Amino acid sequence: MHERELWITMYMKWENVDKPVDSVDNFKYMLIGEYLHTIDQKNRVSVPSKFRKDLGKIVVLTRGLDKCLFLYPLAQWKELAEKLAKLPWGKAEHRSFIRAMIAGATDIEVDSLGRILLPDYLKVYSKLSDTAMIVGLYNRVEIWNPELWARYSEATKDNVEVIAEKLGELGLY
Repeated sequence: MHERELWITMYMKWENVDKPVDSVDNFKYMLIGEYLHTIDQKNRVSVPSKFRKDLGKIVVLTRGLDKCLFLYPLAQWKELAEKLAKLPWGKAEHRSFIRAMIAGATDIEVDSLGRILLPDYLKVYSKLSDTAMIVGLYNRVEIWNPELWARYSEATKDNVEVIAEKLGELGLY
């Protein structure tokens, strides 16, 4: 490659670096933010309108960690389920985790008003009653009892710097 061609190639690679991203369409998922929603008497909760496109019409709801629920887009759930299926079944802790995640899962259709039905067993597990804190975490959504979410957030906010340092050591932050 001639010097002029090399310079042009290098320039083309760098010319867009400082331009802002004006659309989230380039991201696979963009599930972010916290939203407080009411649970109606039929155990339905509205999915934030901002999440509906990324989640799709069929979602998977399952037991999460820390007494919350995990809500996945179907494609993301399939990826996770495939990874879980590859774990060695010989370890009791693997079996327990797989059972909790997969046996507790249910596929749910998002209705025309953007609501999902919370099955009783998941509502009891997550201690939900009449409101839910819906939290976007990039490729999944967590559904929390608002009081538990507030306690969790308060307890972890003082550790964010320590956690960031540990993630930095792993090259993740």
